[in-house]
Amino acid sequence: MQALLIDIVVFLVAAIVVVPLSVRLGFGSVLGYLLAGVMIGPWVLRLVTDVDAILHFSELGIVLMMFVIGLEMHVAKLWAMRRTIFGYGGIQMALCATLLMAIFVAFGLPWRIGLTGGLALALSSTAMVIAELQQRKLMDTPAGRAGFGILLFQDMAAIPLIALLPLLGPATTDPAAEPGWLVTMKALAMLAGVALGGRFLLRFGLRRVVRAGVPEIFTAFALLWVIGIALLMQSVHLSMSLGAFLAGVLLADSEYRHEVETDMAPFKGLLLGLFFIAVGMSIDFGVLMREPLRIAVLVIALVAIKTAAMWFLANRFEVSGTQRAYFAILLSQGGEFAFVVLAASLAARVIDQRLSSIVTVVVALSMVTTPLLLLAHRRFWRQRADGDVDTVSRHNT
Repeated sequence: MQALLIDIVVFLVAAIVVVPLSVRLGFGSVLGYLLAGVMIGPWVLRLVTDVDAILHFSELGIVLMMFVIGLEMHVAKLWAMRRTIFGYGGIQMALCATLLMAIFVAFGLPWRIGLTGGLALALSSTAMVIAELQQRKLMDTPAGRAGFGILLFQDMAAIPLIALLPLLGPATTDPAAEPGWLVTMKALAMLAGVALGGRFLLRFGLRRVVRAGVPEIFTAFALLWVIGIALLMQSVHLSMSLGAFLAGVLLADSEYRHEVETDMAPFKGLLLGLFFIAVGMSIDFGVLMREPLRIAVLVIALVAIKTAAMWFLANRFEVSGTQRAYFAILLSQGGEFAFVVLAASLAARVIDQRLSSIVTVVVALSMVTTPLLLLAHRRFWRQRADGDVDTVSRHNT
């Protein structure tokens, strides 16, 4: 218990010291959390060393964030976005995975490993992108809607991704392993069961909890609802964030929606910050020092390829010219679900531990580049706007 409290104190002090300084310098809060994680992690001050446990626990921040977004999404609105989700998401993932696979093959790796790495790195960070869009109040813009649709498709792509990985590994005769079609059927059945049965269970539970008249029990029920459905989704190899989003959609028509959103806000903010701290802690500087050139090339290639691909697709996605560069940079990083794909690839013996460590570092470092690139983008457009004003002033004079 004392060790846990000490870790909590370390996280809070690191966030309070580093994040405001990062914001004051213009780098934003996300980069501040990442730097705080690097500072207290196993490669600098070594104040916290159990990175995996912290990373798994901090995923609750992403879960609660997707739940709050789901609260704003009625079923009709979600159905209206079907072209955005499946069209934009499918095109983005196919193009980025193909280009990134070509990079891995160019490094001399087998196509199976290249395909695994390409699919893992084609995923963008839900936590980083949504946090940025919400902070800038851009969720309802064309860039925000397209970005959200892509991220939601990536969460749903968990089914074929997880089912595909054993087929790419060496042949095994494990009788306990479930065939891919069975995994897919279980996932679809779970989705249907939660979507159909969840609404009735929710109405029954809410009536009982509200009748009790105890505010903290209402908050406990909301947490149980979102975490329970997220765990159900995880049990059939779907992402927890997709389950949380579905839990929010089921609650979107309730008259208690705003009360639930208010109760979840403090948990979401703190746990999301903890997630970014955990990502900073997960950067393995040992791997970085052993293969700095390879990792640097992969990070630059990843960010450049995804930025170029998103820039190319922005016009098709109906993103305006003024938001095109912002949209491209916003989705240029690797995502947290890449860690799940890499773990599954390692278990299926598609990749080895060395390659998994390299790609993990590449994903984490690509997350660091996004706040920096967004800062550079904002300053460029600010200088350009100031220049246009000066030009107009001189012309009028």
